[in-house]
Amino acid sequence: MFLRTDHAEPRIPVLQQFIRENPLGILTTAIQSPLYPLIQSSHVPFILDVPETADGTLSNGILRGHMAKQNPQAKALMEALAVRNEQGQNTLELSDEVLVLFNGPHHHYVTPKFYTETKPTSGKVVPTWNYSAVQAYGKITVYCNSKSDETGAFLQKQIGDLSQHLETSIMGYTGGDEASPWEVSDAPVPYVEILKKNIIGIEIKIDRLQGKFKMSQEMGKGDREGVIKGFDSLGTEVGKGISRTVKERSDLMDLKK
Repeated sequence: MFLRTDHAEPRIPVLQQFIRENPLGILTTAIQSPLYPLIQSSHVPFILDVPETADGTLSNGILRGHMAKQNPQAKALMEALAVRNEQGQNTLELSDEVLVLFNGPHHHYVTPKFYTETKPTSGKVVPTWNYSAVQAYGKITVYCNSKSDETGAFLQKQIGDLSQHLETSIMGYTGGDEASPWEVSDAPVPYVEILKKNIIGIEIKIDRLQGKFKMSQEMGKGDREGVIKGFDSLGTEVGKGISRTVKERSDLMDLKK
């Protein structure tokens, strides 16, 4: 990811909140295998834990998710773990770094017609694309032994925590005056146990967390205002979302000056 200074978001809590609000990540791995492609990606919804550190510094966090065992990427992960265990490395963590990319809720093409300050005077503007994204790098731990108590405990906590987060924070089912959230315990226990045997758990300790909001901050104030009005005038949900975000990032840019 190109982290241009104007677009980069260095505040870790902001990036962590971005993940919570946009939990569907794209997990990318590069695993040498005689059976499966070297580079693979899968869409995986993640839960983010931010544990306290011993020295009081801010942790990048830990991502937890799960994948179907029939997923070729999951098979490559399990194969790599089996090779490490055969080599006498009694660990569930793989040695290679993985990447998880989270995309923001709105992205859109930006027409030069929105640049109402620069286009009429010099014409020196070109199209671009506005978007926001966060990328997390770290080593992955794989829980795939369905007979292991450790795997069973991880998966039970994982699916419970993920369901609770998505039902409440994403769907807004918080109970009280709102609808009550669905819980894993609403499903029959034998049914859940069968499903757990067909998934693997994944955990990624984030070593590097980076992100950007590419929302026209590099443009002059007049052009930014033109972009805000232009997207708002589209009258679409995406257009209004982009308009709001451009204004938010524009205001932050002005505060820094």
